[in-house]
Amino acid sequence: MPTVAVLDMQGKEVGKQELSEAVFGIEPNVSVMNDMVKNYLANQRQGTQSALTRAEVSGGGRKPWRQKGTGRARQGSTRAPQWTHGGIVFAPKPRCYRYTLNKKVKRLAMKSALSSKVRDNEMIVLDSLTVEAYKTKTIAAMLKALGSQKRALIVLDTVDEKAIASARNIPGVKTAQVNTLNVYDILNADKFIVLKSAVAKIEEVYA
Repeated sequence: MPTVAVLDMQGKEVGKQELSEAVFGIEPNVSVMNDMVKNYLANQRQGTQSALTRAEVSGGGRKPWRQKGTGRARQGSTRAPQWTHGGIVFAPKPRCYRYTLNKKVKRLAMKSALSSKVRDNEMIVLDSLTVEAYKTKTIAAMLKALGSQKRALIVLDTVDEKAIASARNIPGVKTAQVNTLNVYDILNADKFIVLKSAVAKIEEVYA
């Protein structure tokens, strides 16, 4: 059963936390995590790109010159793709990029991501997070004490508006609740900071 240190906001160790073997101690499945990340990124695409085909470009109705006798290549329209201001070949059109993966794959990918963070010593269990005012300085000082100077994901057990707003302005720092966790954000973070109370909820959901 994996065990990690529990730290306070000043970076001091205040205890140990035993983690569920079924959630935080499995062998990470790289292929499944890759599938889940690709799925997440595809689902974020707006798909609003659009260009005009030769049928949709204005003009080009008249043949620019006669078919034979000019010495030039035959042309039927000034809006063909090889002309300046012509249409686009296979022009992109608005479409939906969304697709779904089955539940077993999603659960395995999440467990693999969580286990990889424990294995790589990138998971920090935080005893508690107290933000008394809307102050970015409070979160910044905590991250510095925890040794998290780059990308960090802070997982809360409930919606804490002051903590979320205080972390919002720090580049590379994201906050999430247990029900909004996703594999991409976990893998993209250099430090995975989880409240002790949130660990119990994660284990309850994925065990």
